[in-house]
Parts: sequence; C-alpha cells; structure tokens
Amino acid sequence: METSPWTHTTVLLNEAIEALLNKPDELAAEAEVAADNAKPNSVVHPRFKDRYLANARANGIPGKAAKRSNWDWLAQQIAVQCLDQKHKLKVDEFFALMDVNGVDASRWTNRNKGWEGRLRMTGRVALQKKVANSDQLVLLDGSSVQPPPEFVAKYRDKN
Repeated sequence: METSPWTHTTVLLNEAIEALLNKPDELAAEAEVAADNAKPNSVVHPRFKDRYLANARANGIPGKAAKRSNWDWLAQQIAVQCLDQKHKLKVDEFFALMDVNGVDASRWTNRNKGWEGRLRMTGRVALQKKVANSDQLVLLDGSSVQPPPEFVAKYRDKN
C-alpha cells in the first residue's frame, strides 16, 4: 500500500512541534524548516531538504539557512564570502566571486520568484567545476584556498 507523499512531511512537522515544546530555541528553527518543507510548490524535493537540514545541523548552521544548501566545503566557502548575517545571498559579492573564478554569470538574468536560490544553485554548480579543475577557489580579497582532495575527485572533469 502506497503512502501519501505528505505522510513523511506530516510526521516531521509533528516531531518538530513536539520537540519545540521541549527545546524552544534550536527546535523552533527546525519547526520552521519542517513547515517550509511542507510547501507544495517548492522545486527542491523534501528528501533533499531533509539532507540539507541534517548536514547543516552537523555543521552547526541554525535556522532557515539550513534548508538552503548541502553545506559541503564549497557551500561553506560561498557562505563566508557571500551571505549576510541573516544568511541571505549578497548578490553583488556572489557575482564578484563568480567573476574572480572565471565563471560567466552574465546570462543568469532571471528575477522571478525564488531567483536568488536558483542563482546560488546554478552558480555553485558552475563554480564547483572551475574550482575542482583549477585546484583552487579564488576569494574576494584575491587570496585563494585549495579544495579538499575528495571535493576535487568528485567534481573534476573526467576527460
């Protein structure tokens, strides 16, 4: 017998509400993420949002920012360079980061609802190849950092 796609989300919401009653600070953020996961019009499947939340919690990332990324090495670097205190994308810095790493972002002009998330995701995919193939991420201050070997192995072109 098939279960409704909402069953998993309902269970998560109920668990978050129950936990919220016991630990208001951290779990309030989890309830907020669970409620967002229940929205039917998201382009991100709930199972990925669940993974994002688990990875974020493992890295100590609070609140709604948890649902926006998988929080791997590159995501953390982008966050340091391009997110404000409320974990919102600073678009000018993001475009600057793309530029200093040789990613052409000029064609990403869509400004429909949710555009910042799509911009961040699209830019990250383009950037991960550049970083893996060049074995460095150039930062906004002109310095660079070397990606971990497992990141390079995963994203380097296999030619």
